[in-house]
Amino acid sequence: MLALPKDRRHGTWLLLVLATGITCWVRAGGIVGLAAAAGTLAIAYFKGRLVILDFMELRDAPIIWRAVFEGWLLVVSILIFAAYWLSLAGRVDA
Repeated sequence: MLALPKDRRHGTWLLLVLATGITCWVRAGGIVGLAAAAGTLAIAYFKGRLVILDFMELRDAPIIWRAVFEGWLLVVSILIFAAYWLSLAGRVDA
């Protein structure tokens, strides 16, 4: 019988691999548009949050450190999505 690892980082790593596979499947499938970009960015945000909490070990850190890092990740994600959205607004389709 397969024993599950007790370390939380193993489960996090498996989630990161799964999320990466989903992202590759979406993009390799030729799915494009605002919804695909938002989904891909949401998965990237989720992955970044897992890395911050489990691999940078901020899950049990003081709330101020978690707020700084998670806030930074959220702001960067929003700015990237806004830049993509604005680039679509300026596009002229022939």
